[in-house]
Amino acid sequence: MAEILFEYVRNGAYVKVTAIEPETKIEASVVVPASLSQEQMKLQALSKLRYVLKKMEEEA
Repeated sequence: MAEILFEYVRNGAYVKVTAIEPETKIEASVVVPASLSQEQMKLQALSKLRYVLKKMEEEA
């Protein structure tokens, strides 16, 4: 994972954060409170992306 892209979409009191790994085009999204800092949001989305990548690796 050399580069990770993040997308933020705010909807009221919540933000949908999507972490995208451009090489594999795999993405993972989380919905978090808008009160979190951007860094906290990124960490949550990155954690989920790592989880998804690990699961895919185990299934292969």
